[in-house]
Amino acid sequence: MRYPHRRGCEFLADSRMLRRNDMKEPWLKQSLTSARSATRVFTHLVLILLACTAAWPRLAHADDVASVDRLHLPSGLLVAQSDDAYDPFADYSEFEESVDEEEDLNFFRNGRMLTMGFIGGMRGWTQTLGQIYSSNITFGLFLCYFFDLRFALQFGFLTSDHTLNVTGTGFTAIRGNVNVNDLTFNLKYYFNTQNVTRGLANLNPFMIGGFSQVYRTVTVSGNDNFAKDSAFGFNVGAGIEIPMMRNKMFFGIQGIFQYLMFTDENKVMLDENDQRTGISPTGDSFTGLGILGVNF
Repeated sequence: MRYPHRRGCEFLADSRMLRRNDMKEPWLKQSLTSARSATRVFTHLVLILLACTAAWPRLAHADDVASVDRLHLPSGLLVAQSDDAYDPFADYSEFEESVDEEEDLNFFRNGRMLTMGFIGGMRGWTQTLGQIYSSNITFGLFLCYFFDLRFALQFGFLTSDHTLNVTGTGFTAIRGNVNVNDLTFNLKYYFNTQNVTRGLANLNPFMIGGFSQVYRTVTVSGNDNFAKDSAFGFNVGAGIEIPMMRNKMFFGIQGIFQYLMFTDENKVMLDENDQRTGISPTGDSFTGLGILGVNF
C-alpha cells in the first residue's frame, strides 16, 4: 500500500540530499554564510532604528519638562518664545523694501539726478606724440546721470588743437596742425564719506573710468590735403567736486589718462618727398580739467 504523502517525503529527502551535495562546493558555502551575516546585521540595524524612533518623542518631552522646571516659567511663555525662534524660511522682503525706501529718500533728499556743465583744461601727450604734438587747451561739455548716491554715467565731448612739428636730419621738416575731438563715455564712482571729516566729505572724491572714440585730423603746412583717422581709447582717472550755491552748482577738478590705439602707431612717418623720417607716432594722452556744473 502506497501512502499518499510518501511521494512528498521522497521529494523532500531528495532535495535535502541535493543541498548536502551542493554544500560540498566551497564557493557556494561561503556565499551562503556571507548572505546570512548580512541579513543579521541589517535586521539589527532596523531594530535599533525603530527603537530610537519610538523613544525620541519621550526624550524630547522629558527635556521640555526639565527645562520648564529649571526656569520656573509658565508653559504659555515658553510657547511664545518658541514662536519667536529663528525660521530659515522666513521672508525678509519687507525688511529689504524698507531699506530700499530709506535709500531712495536719502537719494532724493541729498543726491542728484542730472548734472551738466562745462569742462576745460590742458591736454598733453606721452612718448613720441609728446615730442611732435604740442600741449594745448582743451574744452567741451558733459552730461551726467546718477543711478544713486555712488554711481553715475557721464557723456562728454572734448576738442583741442595741437601744433605738429617733426624735425630731424635727412628729411624735410613736417609742420602743421592736429585737431582732436573726443566722445567719452565714463562711469563715475563717488566714495562714501560718511565716516570722514566734514571738510573731506565736502570734496566729494570720485574715480572715473570708461572709453572714448577719438577723431584726429592732421593738416600739413603748404599742402592742401589733410588726413583723418580715429582711435578707440580707454580712460581712467580721479577727481573732486566742491558744491556751491547750496548744492545747486559745483566746481570740480579731475585728471584722466587716456590709452589710445591709433592705426599708424607702428608706421614710420614720411615727409613730402616720401623720405622716411624714422619717427613713429606712438603715445597716449592725458588731460587735467576744471569742471563747472549745475545740479538738477
